[in-house]
Amino acid sequence: MNANVAIDPADPAPTARPTRLDFLSSDDKDMLRAARDAVKDLGQAKGAIYWPDMLVSAASGYGGIAFAVLTSSLPLAILSGLIAALAFYRALMFIHELTHIHRDALPGFRLGWNLLVGIPLLTPSFMYEGVHTLHHKRTQYGTIEDPEYLPLALMKPWSLPVFVLIALLAPVGLLLRFSVLVPLGAIIPPVRRFVWERVSSLSINPDFRRKPPEGTFRKRVLWQETGGMLWAWTILASTSVLGWRPLLIALAILSLTAVLNQLRTLVAHLWENEGEPMTVTAQFLDSVNVPPPGIAAEIWAPVGLRYHALHHLMPSMPYHDLPEAHRRLKKQLGDASTYDGANHPGMLFLVGKIARSTMVSR
Repeated sequence: MNANVAIDPADPAPTARPTRLDFLSSDDKDMLRAARDAVKDLGQAKGAIYWPDMLVSAASGYGGIAFAVLTSSLPLAILSGLIAALAFYRALMFIHELTHIHRDALPGFRLGWNLLVGIPLLTPSFMYEGVHTLHHKRTQYGTIEDPEYLPLALMKPWSLPVFVLIALLAPVGLLLRFSVLVPLGAIIPPVRRFVWERVSSLSINPDFRRKPPEGTFRKRVLWQETGGMLWAWTILASTSVLGWRPLLIALAILSLTAVLNQLRTLVAHLWENEGEPMTVTAQFLDSVNVPPPGIAAEIWAPVGLRYHALHHLMPSMPYHDLPEAHRRLKKQLGDASTYDGANHPGMLFLVGKIARSTMVSR
């Protein structure tokens, strides 16, 4: 199918937007060519953007937690907690960038992010590196081998709230993982194997089993695991001096962060594939852009994630270049193009669309 779907001015209604069903067996080569050619001058990760963004986000998160703990005003505590949750959410989403940018692109950024964000929030980069890239593999996306795919639109209606609300337990689960399971795994091989295979990746596919780390990545896992374990012990030990209140407030704030991310995950795709391999175009149309003019997506899909479908076309594109790439492709391909088929108006629309799909009897 051509990238631009023709519209007859005499027709009473415009041609239906393209969907993944239109491209199950063949790609829209015109769109893929345009996506390649229109952004040749983009794609260089800029430290002058990454570092300040990450540092300000992390500092705002820690400042918000501190204020929520220290203030005696409940309304101010709630407000600062909300700010902290949003700031930590943005800071954490740089883990997505770390999996895609070239290892030499931003010297020191991976280490800095892990020391300032990943390890303190018990989500070091190894939990995404080597996992998320499987989600982008041409033959694995949307299949049982994809760690980040569930056919949510084809499941029961109750599965959607369960999918979102289970994220409330994530901070406590991470604390138990690093404080208890990691040291146990160091002395009991079956526990170590279980921890690595089942609870060492930010995945949503319950059937996913992670393969053992190799080479230099194994060394990176070791120091990040050790750092996370020592920090988890420090957090728990601090309760004997500070009491449980600061930790419980921090866990509540991070639970909100986890739910925000789970909501964003819920609308990152249309989740309509039943396990068959798809063309690149079908994968793109099963993914979601929520482009401007709305500004809310900058909050719930930060660090370029509002352009998630576009990201699936060009995974190595740094987040700060995605808005310009979108503008170029939208202008070049037009409103009735295949590219436009992945553009959606917002979270509420997408949640409604997925929820309606779950209610269709199959």
